[in-house]
Amino acid sequence: MRWFTALLIYRLLLPLLFFAAFPGWIVKMLRRGGFGTRLGERAAVYSSPPDSEPSGAVHIHAVSVGESMLALKLIREWLVLKPGQRFVLATGTATGHQVGTAAAIPEVRVTYVPLDFKWMVRRYLKRFSPSQIVLIEGEAWPHLLLACKKCKIPVSLVNARVSPRSGRRYRRFAVWLKPLFSMLDAVAIQEPEDAEIWQTLGVETRKIHHTGSLKFDPDGGTMLMPRPEFQQMLDTFGKNRPIILAASTHAGEDAWIASSIRDAAPHALPVIVPRHAERRAEVRQELDKAGFKVVLRSKFDKSLVTGNKSECFIIDSTGELRDWTAHADVVIIGKSFFSTGGQNPSEAILARKPVVFGPHMENFEPLATRLTDARGALRATDAKELSLAITQSLNPEKRTSMTARAFDVLSTHKGATRRILALLNP
Repeated sequence: MRWFTALLIYRLLLPLLFFAAFPGWIVKMLRRGGFGTRLGERAAVYSSPPDSEPSGAVHIHAVSVGESMLALKLIREWLVLKPGQRFVLATGTATGHQVGTAAAIPEVRVTYVPLDFKWMVRRYLKRFSPSQIVLIEGEAWPHLLLACKKCKIPVSLVNARVSPRSGRRYRRFAVWLKPLFSMLDAVAIQEPEDAEIWQTLGVETRKIHHTGSLKFDPDGGTMLMPRPEFQQMLDTFGKNRPIILAASTHAGEDAWIASSIRDAAPHALPVIVPRHAERRAEVRQELDKAGFKVVLRSKFDKSLVTGNKSECFIIDSTGELRDWTAHADVVIIGKSFFSTGGQNPSEAILARKPVVFGPHMENFEPLATRLTDARGALRATDAKELSLAITQSLNPEKRTSMTARAFDVLSTHKGATRRILALLNP
């Protein structure tokens, strides 16, 4: 009875929530260049004939950039084990769509996840006839799960993650959510202690599998290699300058981190990578006020670079963070100082870069605590501590020991990609 009531409420609220969010969504799509990327597919409106689609493919649902990168990592490893397998990567954002399209994997059709209206979900499933659906990290929608259950399409959730905040909310409403999550055919969890929350949410114990984290697995994926064109841009600012990269920054962090870099190492080049490229104007304004001369990646011209020590390079592009990380000497993790949650430190660790983050890494626990306990990363709570952490990370001996310890911490997830593939291909 509770499930029927919850589903009724959901169906009544869904159109209202959609129309309330629609104007903001349009603005976001305009900023992120979503128009012109088959955006109608978000409403299950397709421009090509149905027989052009890869019927019976494996569908992987990834909401935004981070999840799309994980999906591509899984797909590449899957293709090693099973060449010729067809995939559909369904994303929820324009930036995630751009990342999937830019990968240009012949076996992958990139589309948008349909909104969770019954008729949209039915059209999507009828058009593609997926052999199975794999959800990356989350986004289990009621109508999608109900339709897949009716059509006998297995749905798995991999790299399952529940933040402490979400966990408290889920427990409060667990009795209402159990019928939803019980429809999942398999849940691949990152840590053994994560099993309890999924059991509370109604997933049978036999369906819960501890695989480790796809995100933190040192195996799989491609090695980070410096790109010559990126190095040429950096050399324009002055050869052999230390590169301090602030990754996935959020509002308020950009100038604050750049100023700490300037205090710790005036000879270093601050490279700021905002989490959302459309913040470029806001970031530029903040850095101008802090006394920096800003150079944008999107408008890079060597004639604009003077080699002045006050210059700051802003990477206002989508999907390039991983490649810029390969050029960094130190990586500072954004969203960990003035926002809650933090961002993923694993790419920097796998690239053997020393990592510094702030007090707020809630979304990456227990990893963040394990890193600091093992002295594999430095945590800074204020500007003075951040400057000191940057100075220490630039020390060659400190750098070598930090990166080795951090890599050892991540090695507990070694083989996670293969274990997930074994679960999805029994």
